[in-house]
Amino acid sequence: MNTKAWRRTLLGAAMAGVLLLSASCRKQAASATSVFPEASEAAGWTKSGETRAFAGDELSSYIDGDAEKYLKAGFRSVSTADYKFKEQTQATVDVYTMTTAEAAKTIFESEPAGNAQNAALGDAARLYSQSLVFRKGPYLVRIVAYQESPGLPQAMVDLGHIMEPKLSR
Repeated sequence: MNTKAWRRTLLGAAMAGVLLLSASCRKQAASATSVFPEASEAAGWTKSGETRAFAGDELSSYIDGDAEKYLKAGFRSVSTADYKFKEQTQATVDVYTMTTAEAAKTIFESEPAGNAQNAALGDAARLYSQSLVFRKGPYLVRIVAYQESPGLPQAMVDLGHIMEPKLSR
């Protein structure tokens, strides 16, 4: 093979690699945002605003203080969206994608259970009066409400049940 043909082959292989990588990134980004339910899927919940995403070192611009713990455990990215429950209670839903299920377990277990109740979600879940945290495979999901509201704990569990099957392993 002459030098010119060799360069064309190399260039073609490089371009194919870039296209495959680009397609993979688009697929991963789409799957991360598709976890978040729309209003028609989640009774009482309304998504307010766009889904935001932070990857790698960008995490410290989203969560101040704890980012290093997540990065050491095996953090890949977090997607986050704001919701309202019954048009009054504001909440934030975070979906952390970790490198492995063990990394998600490490973060989950590093946080105190306190007065949490167990919830039947994912691989493990903790339910509080204003928050729900659960993990499934390499994902850690956190739903945090900013006000108490009647029926809120069960509504967070219901929202989690809608999200859970959308989390691919």
